[in-house]
Amino acid sequence: MEQTHISSLIPIAITLLLSLGTRNVVIGLFAGVTSGVVMLNDWHHPLDNFGILVKDHLVGQLTDSYNAGVLVLLVFIGGFVALMEQSGGGQAFARKVTHWVSTKCRAQVAAWLGGIVIFFSDLGTPLIVGPVFRPLFDKLKLSRQKLAFIIDSTASPVAILVPFIGWGVYIMGLLQKEFNALELPLTDWEAFISAIPFQFYAVLAVAIVPLIAFKKLDFGPMAEAERAAERGEISTGPQEQQSLFSHDNARASFVWAPLLVMAGVLAAMLGPLGFPFEKVSGSVFRAALSTAYFMAAMTLIILMASYGVRRVTDGIAVYLKGMGNMMQVAIVLILAWTLSSVGKDLGAAAYIAERAQAGFPAWLVPAVAFLLSAVISFATGSSWGTFAIMMPLVIPTAVAIDAPLYACIGAVLSGGLFGDHCSPISETTILSSTGSGCDQFEHFRTQLPYALLNGSIALAGFVVAGWVESPLVLLAAIATQLVLVVLLSRLQSRRLQVQTA
Repeated sequence: MEQTHISSLIPIAITLLLSLGTRNVVIGLFAGVTSGVVMLNDWHHPLDNFGILVKDHLVGQLTDSYNAGVLVLLVFIGGFVALMEQSGGGQAFARKVTHWVSTKCRAQVAAWLGGIVIFFSDLGTPLIVGPVFRPLFDKLKLSRQKLAFIIDSTASPVAILVPFIGWGVYIMGLLQKEFNALELPLTDWEAFISAIPFQFYAVLAVAIVPLIAFKKLDFGPMAEAERAAERGEISTGPQEQQSLFSHDNARASFVWAPLLVMAGVLAAMLGPLGFPFEKVSGSVFRAALSTAYFMAAMTLIILMASYGVRRVTDGIAVYLKGMGNMMQVAIVLILAWTLSSVGKDLGAAAYIAERAQAGFPAWLVPAVAFLLSAVISFATGSSWGTFAIMMPLVIPTAVAIDAPLYACIGAVLSGGLFGDHCSPISETTILSSTGSGCDQFEHFRTQLPYALLNGSIALAGFVVAGWVESPLVLLAAIATQLVLVVLLSRLQSRRLQVQTA
């Protein structure tokens, strides 16, 4: 029987406190799940409780057909991403792009396009795009801080908008778990696609790069870094040498050919079912995606062998290692599913819903979800862990008080990404500075004003979306971004004129 007492929030509180304190979401989630199982059973038999945790909860999540399908798909994605990162194709593709680059504007746009095209790995993008464009930026007297900013703006912000790569699959797994628990007639695909127009921060982060490039607009510490680069002063980081795989025989086709095969397989398997215009069952969609990723990986292995880049056996070894690299992601996902299930058994969702119905305004839920997600992500440096913690809280609350659901989902995703961009300890911050060859703190310092600008606009957008759940709010947010960047640039120019007068 479900309780509706504040004690039902103890596992969630433990998860939050330990995740923030240790900066390790796995530790927080495991402690939260364990405490919840203890509360559901007997406090005096810890060994029995651990056995119950494994037998009735963790194994239960693994044997669920939906969960198993998600985990299998993640494994296939992990293998393909590892092949892409270790094929040398990303660098060859980026070099092709740089052939027409001769101005600062074109260099920035080319790096931006490179980050968008190499969308399949947010962690791989910095180490592929960065080393290729770094010499070009140095030659054109563009700061490495600017390169790091561009890379960081096209890694996670692009990946989080794509439903058929690791980010989308992970997020949809969290969504479907909550929909099933609440018995909502929604699919994870439908919800993810519907929430894309409310991923304000991700869209703003991607959109600001060409705006700055075309208008030559810089402000804050970035303007200082650009002036220093113009004088020939290059900010270097401690990690000048990259271990990224490269090969003289690598071709740009290593990027586009596997992706083309992937698209063809998806079209062949899902097209006859009416996709994307008609709804396709989740199991069929995940099976098609797994097949597409496998065929794309096999294509890449054959291409590498054909051009003498890697032998077939070496390619298979990289593929298998990439599959194994998804283990930590799978652990986070399994623990998040378990925490959601345990919380439901304790009555956490019911308690939150009751408190929300007692007077919390529905229109404020998206803005509050955005802020809380940003704080957790900033402190932990993990947007994925933030999603695992916040989705089980926000979705039941939104449903209970009839808050705009898709705006709330978008708020959690945007907040997690915003906090990650502002955090000096996040993986993308570290890798973006590493790939661009600039100091990590310099990247953090120069990117922060842009992140705060986009975050402020996103917060205002979620306040409006709480009242009017319309994609038009996104257009208004982009227009606001344009106006504010121009105004900030003019203020920066006037300040420089005063200083030099």
